Parts: sequence; structure tokens; C-alpha cells
Amino acid sequence: MSDDKSSNEPPSNPRNQQGNGDNNFNWRGLVLLSVAIALIVAAFGWRKLDGTVIEKSYQEFTALVEANKIIKGNKEKPLLLVTDNAAGEEYISGYYEEDPAVLAAAEGADSSTGPTERRFRTTVNINYLGDDLKALLAAKGLTANPIVRNSQMGGILLTFLPFIFIVLILYFIFRQQMKMAGKGAMSFGKSKAKMLSMDKNKVTFKNVAGVDEAKEEVWEIVEFLRDPKKFQRLGGKIPKGVLLVGSPGTGKTLLARAIAGEADAPFFSISGSDFVEMFVGVGASRVRDMFEQGRKNAPCIVFIDEIDAVGRHRGHGMGGGHDEREQTLNALLVEMDGFDTQEGVIIIAATNRPDVLDPALLRPGRFDRQVTVPLPDVKGREEILRVHSKKVKMAADVNLNVIARGTPGYSGAELANVINEAALLAARSGKKAIDTEELEEARDKVRWGKERRSLALSDKEKENTAYHEAGHAICLMRLDHTEPLHKVTIIPRGPSLGSTMWLPAEDKYTNRKNELLDDLVVAMGGRVAEEIVFGDVTNGAAGDIKQATNIAKKMVCSWGMSDDLGMVEYGDSGGEVFLARDINRGREFSEDTAMKIDVEVKQLIDNAYATATQLLTEHRGELNAIAEGLLEYETLDRKHIEEIMEHGSIQNPPSSPTPPAPPAAPPEPAATGADKPSENGDGTLPPDLAGAPA
Repeated sequence: MSDDKSSNEPPSNPRNQQGNGDNNFNWRGLVLLSVAIALIVAAFGWRKLDGTVIEKSYQEFTALVEANKIIKGNKEKPLLLVTDNAAGEEYISGYYEEDPAVLAAAEGADSSTGPTERRFRTTVNINYLGDDLKALLAAKGLTANPIVRNSQMGGILLTFLPFIFIVLILYFIFRQQMKMAGKGAMSFGKSKAKMLSMDKNKVTFKNVAGVDEAKEEVWEIVEFLRDPKKFQRLGGKIPKGVLLVGSPGTGKTLLARAIAGEADAPFFSISGSDFVEMFVGVGASRVRDMFEQGRKNAPCIVFIDEIDAVGRHRGHGMGGGHDEREQTLNALLVEMDGFDTQEGVIIIAATNRPDVLDPALLRPGRFDRQVTVPLPDVKGREEILRVHSKKVKMAADVNLNVIARGTPGYSGAELANVINEAALLAARSGKKAIDTEELEEARDKVRWGKERRSLALSDKEKENTAYHEAGHAICLMRLDHTEPLHKVTIIPRGPSLGSTMWLPAEDKYTNRKNELLDDLVVAMGGRVAEEIVFGDVTNGAAGDIKQATNIAKKMVCSWGMSDDLGMVEYGDSGGEVFLARDINRGREFSEDTAMKIDVEVKQLIDNAYATATQLLTEHRGELNAIAEGLLEYETLDRKHIEEIMEHGSIQNPPSSPTPPAPPAAPPEPAATGADKPSENGDGTLPPDLAGAPA
């Protein structure tokens, strides 16, 4: 069962995706803005747009009157003396006769065609020219009808209306953009919970394997969402909240999605980190909005992933002062205790750090139930492998039970990665199906890293690594309380130059004291082998020493396996660290006890070192034989080690190691002369060039 939160993710509700793509371009706002600009241009340039009115000076007007060119006023072509109080202008307007030759030259037309009457406009000052103008017009028999325009409001509207209009347009544009943008300045307090649609890629309990007990615990939630009245008739109340607890990769998120898929109910998903923002009070506002959405869509599920981001223990903030996270947590506590379970809103949260959560969050009435999602056992691992193997093409002879037995401690996510890596390896090799060989390699790659065959090691370092791993192997084979040896290799993988791998015959949840003491001997075997053979030691046993020290400390301080110190717990030597909580926690034992602990831990490791020295000294011949086999074949399986111990040599040697083929290089132009390497008689390149790594 994979805990991959991104694979097969159902599409979110379209209403929650506004403003997230280019398809939501605000064309309406662009059109309205263009109209506003056009109106402003029209308001300021309407006089210039009218090309039929010719502006004449007063001297030109006087000349036209003297030449009898002015047309007497009538209804169609009046002669007007206009006083425009709104614009503060005075002018005379009318029509005059234009010379056809001048008109033709101006318009590029024939002199015999085209209109000869044109409209004019002449600005005058009646206070100074009133009498002269009247006398001039009277001499020619003309009469100008006076008109007074007092529409000041119209002028004001004509001046300011375009500005008012464009301000309104900008307001509506910004308002629309803030509605469309999920992260707009006015939407900080809105919940970021996404409502997932189950129409496509629906996840059900068939997709969840390896956690049968957890599925049984949450099944009644599914029944409640399907038929709430079934529980309400008897007065029962469904848990308000369910907390999924488990190691990373065990499938907590997938289990929550399966609950929603089985119940066919609305499913809101949000991460704990989505509540906390740079603005004070935003987290609490988003909590309230999230619960409001849940009530509107009840019955539904609200899933909070990684709730430890917002639900950490109050009062343990580093640096003191008010913590925004605590305010958000307070809002969450109030909302969870404030709504009724009969509303059908169920909170499901997931975390892999339940030890840092606030106790108020875990009390009955909030998260009533804690469901542990453990690492799968051998049966669960086989079921998970079968679920993921349906998506790839497997060979008919692949036994997934063998792979499940060889992957103890793997989570669902790691098992999914094993199948995927095996598919990639098979495709790279050009195979049509995935074989056991690819699955074995993928298992080792996921847990210990990829083989680094290209790492340049000297013969001296290879020999030292071979004896080191041979020491581990002999201790595993000769001791009575160790796990079965799987294989030994001196091929660098991950950070190590060699590996001795063992696989348990069955899943183990407890360790006996004799088994732990033998584990210490196995850890010391590599360093002892180096000292026996070379008379010197290297720093290659750093990981072994660290592992042995951790085991010895737990035996003394936590597991009561020390005869001197007895069954007393001396401090929390294991578990996750919570610095804000543990920083002020002092040591819970005296200096004398601390000294005894150090002595006891060292005594356990010294005894293991002495046992390993005695064991490898007695089997020095086997140590040399295994090391020589590793130098020749690089990797030896358990059966090869057993043959060496029984017969003194390998009876059925493995195939010789072959270096990985380099990636195909792009074709190069044919070389000529000395640039072209010579070929052997069979057309192949010389040995020093064939297959040389890049």
C-alpha cells in the first residue's frame, strides 16, 4: 500500500480551480476598459471629429459678409449667435457659399461638381463687437438669431462622466480578479481545503492492502456516511475525529481516500501547513471557514494531512511570545468541540509524530479514536506487492511470496517503489516482463542504494573490504542466535564499500538477549577480521561501531538487560526528539549511575569483540577462502558460503562479474587515417577499447 499523495489523484472540484489557469482570462474586463477609453476619447475630441464645420476668423467672416457669401438664415440653415455659458464661449454659426474652384482644389474634385455651401463657426466677443456686428449684418440684410445655452450640469457631466465611468470599470475589474484569484488579497482567510471528486480514479478498500485491522476500525465510519440514521436510531454517535498514526509510507492518506471512495461522500483535503500564513489570524480564520464548508456539504469527510504542523503541543514554542500556530490550534479545538456529530462532518487527520501533538487535541470528544497504520507483515507485504504488480507485466514464474519474505520492514511506499524500479530495470534490459532478478536488484537498490561498479578502488582496498565482509559472514554462519545469511558482496552500494545482507526467516517484533549479544558479535566481526589479517584497522567499521553502541545502550538503559544496573529505565534513549519539549529535561540519574552505564555498555562491546576474535581465529581458513571468493566473484550467496565451510572451496561457482554496459553513444562521423582505431581480424575493437566506460 503506497502512501503516495500525488499518484492517481482525483481532479479537484472545478469551482475550486478558478483563477489557476490561462482559460480564466478576464475578457469582459478588457472589453469594458476599451469602451471606457473610447468614451474618453470621444468626450474630448467630439468637436474635432466633426469635419463639416470650418473655423473662420472674424476678419474672414467680415470679408464673407462684404462679398455677400453668407446665406440668409432659414429653418434648415440658420444663422445663429450663440452664447454658451457652460463652456464660456460666444460664437456666430451659419453657412456660406464657397467658390467651386477653391472647393475643387481643396477636395481634389472637378470644379463643376460638389457642394458649394459650407458650414462655418466664428468666435466673437459680443460685449466689444456687438454693435459693429449688428451693423455689419444689417447692411447686408442678415439677421442672426441669438441663442443662450445654460446647461452647466451637462458640461460638468460631459467633463467628469468619462472619469467616473472608467473608475467604475476598474473597480469591477479588480473585484472580478479578486474573486477569481484563490490567493487574492481579500481571500487570505478562506480555507484552502480542496473538494476532491471521486468520478475518476476512485480509490476503495480494494486498493488498500496490508492494514486489515485499520480498515476494520474505519469501516463503521463508512457505514455511518452511507446510512447515518442506522446509528442515530439507537442514540449512538460516530467518532468526531479519527487520527491515523503510522510511519511514513504506510498508507495513511490512501486509507483516508479509500474511506471517502467507499462512502461516496464529499472529501475535503488540506495540509496542516496550509493553515499558517504570514498574516496574524489567517490560520484561525481558515479553520472556521473549513468547518463551514464541511457543514454545507454534510455528510462529508475533512482530511487534514500532517496535522502535527499545526497541532503541536502548546507552550513549547522556541523563543517565547505569542505563537500564531497556537492561535490556529485553539480555533481547531473550539471548532471540533463546538459542532455536533449528528451533522455528519467527520475529521480524519494523519501524522507520523503523535508524540508532539497537544493533549487537548487527543482527548475524547475531539479525536476520539486513534487508528495505528503499522508497517505491513509478510502477508501484508505480499498483498501490497500483488496490488502494485497488477499495473505492470510480471513473468509467470515470479513468486511474490519470496519477495515479500525478503523485504522485512519495508513500508507500502517502498514496496511500490520496488515494483517500479524493477519495471525500469526490465525495460532498460529490453525484457518483455519483470523477472525475479529485477525484483531482487530493485529491493537492494531501494534499501541500500544502487551498485557503484564504476567506483575506482585499489586492490588493497578491495582486499580489505573482502576480509571485512568475510568476518561478518562467518559470525553470522557460526553463531546460534543470528538471522540467516542472504549474500555477501564487495560491490559498493550506496555509502558502503561492501555489504553483508541477512534476511529474517520470519517477521520479528521482539529480540531475546542472546540474539542481541550475537548481533554485537556480528557487528564486531568486520573490525576483528581486519586486525587478525592485516594487524591494523581502518575507519570502515564506523557504521558497525555506531550500530553496536546503540544496541548496547538500549540493552542497559531501556531493556533491563544489565545484571549490575537491573531492570530500571535510565532516561529516554530512544524515540523521536522534540527539542522544544526535551531541552529543559534534565538527566534522570546520578553521575555515579552514568558512569556505571558507560562501563556496562563498554563491557558488552568488549565481550563481543573478544568473542568475535576467538571465533575468527578458529576459522581463519574459512575467512581466507571467503575473502578470496569475494575478490574473484565479487558477490557470494549463502549456498556458496556453506560450500566453503563444508568443502573448503566453492563447488558451484557463480558467474563471473560483468561490468555494466555504458549507455549507447550518439553516432559519430567516420574517422579517417590515424584518427580511426585499428580493428582485429574479426572486425572487433582491441580489448583495451571494447566496452571501456566513458
